[in-house]
Amino acid sequence: MSSPTPRIQFDVERQAGHAPILTVEDGHDPARWAEANRGALRAAVDEYGAVLVRGLGLRDPAEVAATFQQLVPGGLMPDREAFAARQPYLDGVYSSLTWPANQPMCMHHELSYALEFPGLMLFACLQAPSVGGVTGVADARAVLDAIPLDIVRRFEKEGWLLARSYNEDIGATYEEAFGVSDRADVENYCRAHKIEFEWQGDGELRTRQRRPAVVRHPVTGQRCWFNQVAFLSEWTIAPEVREYLVDVYGPDGLPFNTRFGNGEPIEEDIIALLNEVYEAHTLRTPWETGDLMLVDNVRMAHSREAYEGPREILVGMAEPRNIFDLDTHTQDGSR
Repeated sequence: MSSPTPRIQFDVERQAGHAPILTVEDGHDPARWAEANRGALRAAVDEYGAVLVRGLGLRDPAEVAATFQQLVPGGLMPDREAFAARQPYLDGVYSSLTWPANQPMCMHHELSYALEFPGLMLFACLQAPSVGGVTGVADARAVLDAIPLDIVRRFEKEGWLLARSYNEDIGATYEEAFGVSDRADVENYCRAHKIEFEWQGDGELRTRQRRPAVVRHPVTGQRCWFNQVAFLSEWTIAPEVREYLVDVYGPDGLPFNTRFGNGEPIEEDIIALLNEVYEAHTLRTPWETGDLMLVDNVRMAHSREAYEGPREILVGMAEPRNIFDLDTHTQDGSR
C-alpha cells in the first residue's frame, strides 16, 4: 500500500508585480496532493485572491480533470454563454477560449455577464508558450478604488449592458453558447436567464443583458469591480479588426459590445481609462508547463496576454454564484 501524500506547510511567495506562487516538491501525484491539501490551498486563495502552484507537473487532460475534481468536491460547472468557442475535454474541463494568439484578452471576470457565473476559476498549463501568454490577475477591490468616483457611481446606478450578435463567422454561435439549437429552446434559455433577444430577418440572433458592474464579495462583503465592460467593448478590439467587423456586419452587428446599463454608448476614453487601471494593477507570473492556478473570480480579474509558440491551458469553473444574489446596493457610491 502506498503511503499517504504528506501535507505541506504552505509558504506562498510574494514578489512585487507577480502573482503569489506556492512551490511544491517534485514527485507528488497531483490528484492525491490536491485531495490532501485542498483546504489549505483554498484558504490561500481566500487570503491572496489567486495562487499559482508550481511543481505538481500536470501532464495530460485526465490528470488535470482528476486534480480539479479533488480541489472542488462540489463539481465543475458546464460552460455556458461563452463569447468564443472552447474545446471540451472531460468532466467539466475545457480548453481556453479560441482567441488569436497575437491579440490579448484584456482583464475580465469570467462570465460576469451571465446570470450564473463561477466563483472559482482553475487553470492548468500543459504547454507553456515560448513567448508571452501570461494569465495576469488584478485585485478587483484595488481596481474599484482607482476608478474615478463619477464613473463608479454611474455604473453602480445603471449597471452595464452586453449586446451580442450571433453568426456563423465570428465568435461562438448561439448553439455553442447556450447548448441548444432549437429556436424555442434558445428563447426559453434567454427568458430564464434575463436576456433580451431578437431574431433578425436572416436568422441572426441578437441579445442584450443588463448586469451590475459592482458587487460585494459573497464571503468578505468587500466591494469589487466585477464585469467585462472593457474587455468586450468595441474600443478594445484592434482598430483594423473593428473596422472590418463594422464594414461587414454594421455597427449594431458586432459579435459583442458593451454599453451603460441605460443603453447609451460608453466613450472610448472611459474604456481606455479602465484598461489603464487594470494595467497598473496587473500581477504577472509566466507559465511553466505543469503549473496549476486557482483564482477567486469575484475578487480577481484575469487576462491572457499575446503569445508566440504553442500554448495549452486547460480551464475549469466551480462554485456557481447567481449575480443577483450578491449585494450590489449602495446609496451614494461611497467606497
